[in-house]
Amino acid sequence: MKSLTEYLQFHVDTRRAFVNITGRVEDLVRESGIREGICLVNAMHITASVFINDDESGLHADYEDWLEQLAPHEPVSRYRHNRTGEDNGDAHLKRQVMGREVVVAVTDGRLDFGTWERIFYGEFDGRRSKRVLVKIIGE
Repeated sequence: MKSLTEYLQFHVDTRRAFVNITGRVEDLVRESGIREGICLVNAMHITASVFINDDESGLHADYEDWLEQLAPHEPVSRYRHNRTGEDNGDAHLKRQVMGREVVVAVTDGRLDFGTWERIFYGEFDGRRSKRVLVKIIGE
């Protein structure tokens, strides 16, 4: 069995953003030489997410609105977590809803997606460096 482990670095200049990372992950699958296996993509920070969905701007705006309704950033005093000196209690909750990781099958050397599926990095407390783990395992 072969494996490849890589860490993608992100520094989003805004508090929140959705970044399509599909191309970067596809490049790593090709680099790995693995023809059949799985690809794990994992946000390695508790205020960031990795998820799969459509790359459509209206959907991304809907996510932004929906997440802000579920866990509004302000007032920051509403979150007990922020009593530690942070202002990102909402980001922790948004990450919980959007998920920590995805696993995609690798078939014939390619990510085995549904028609519109793409991999996204979701940032909910940006303006600092964060990592995403990509681990590809197979033959």
